[in-house]
Amino acid sequence: MRGAVLYGPRDVRFEEREAPKVIESTDAVIRISATCVCGSDLWPYRGIQPVTQPTPMGHEYCGIVEDVGRAVTSVKPGQFVIGSFFASDNTCPNCRAGYQSSCQRKEFVGTAQAGRLRVPLADGTLVATPAVPSDDLIPSLLTLSDVMGTGWFAAEAANVKPGTTVAVVGDGAVGLLGVLSASQRGAERIIAMSRHESRQRLAREFGATDIVTERGDEGVARIKELTKGVGADAVLECVGTQESMMQAMRSTRPGGSVGYVGVPHGVELNGEELFYAHVRLHGGPAPVRRFLPELIDLVWNRKINPGKVFDLTLPLDQVAEGYRAMDERRAIKTLLRP
Repeated sequence: MRGAVLYGPRDVRFEEREAPKVIESTDAVIRISATCVCGSDLWPYRGIQPVTQPTPMGHEYCGIVEDVGRAVTSVKPGQFVIGSFFASDNTCPNCRAGYQSSCQRKEFVGTAQAGRLRVPLADGTLVATPAVPSDDLIPSLLTLSDVMGTGWFAAEAANVKPGTTVAVVGDGAVGLLGVLSASQRGAERIIAMSRHESRQRLAREFGATDIVTERGDEGVARIKELTKGVGADAVLECVGTQESMMQAMRSTRPGGSVGYVGVPHGVELNGEELFYAHVRLHGGPAPVRRFLPELIDLVWNRKINPGKVFDLTLPLDQVAEGYRAMDERRAIKTLLRP
């Protein structure tokens, strides 16, 4: 089969790769219906996260089960399934506590920008939809593999509750779906921090009540101004830089919470500032598997449409252009169809 391989900074190639097959009795192989480029893929693409050898790419996926190992019982060939970017057994103590992305047997699923994908620990990783979905639902179902589940985790980690004031740092796909998640969880006021008109429009469509274009200290000052000097009850940090983390912490009221889901690059916290801030911090790689049944139900019944974050759809063999478009901010998120 053919799939995306990253050779180095801004060098993505679509080339022949070995087709996946069942290796362990707990594996499944799925035929990809849709995959996509993630904002976190841009870290190695830009050379910020070094790539030392040709690396297959892609960790967001949904599709039809083609084959399963003899130990797999929860999914079967012909079913449409969605899974997390971390395979998990869903039975270890960490999984039972709801943190499947810290499963004691976790494996990163990172070769999904291709026609087929081997998924380890299939019983604990994959969740089937009620039936094979109509084509128009596939983009929204695909978001559940990562970005919608990650935005949902950010809102939960930040303790978003009905009636709260929420600020969202980051206007990429995760930030925008953090806005949608906060809205679904009943936030009264949602402040989206964005400088891009198309992303601002989508943020408002997803439930944002206010837009803040300032960043850094100016952004913090604007949040304080909008909240009568107090700060937000909950802040979703969806970028992963030093500036975004500081902006999130300093925008949060004493006793409030930051849910951080941006993959950190160069983030360092000052212990004294953290001590006196009285701010709760919780986050990390989203335990997407925990949320899949609830989110599938919301999408299946058309109560949410997170697939709107895809503003560029390309054939999979044009994956390199999908990366370029996101790198140059010509696209929020690129959907890839095999």
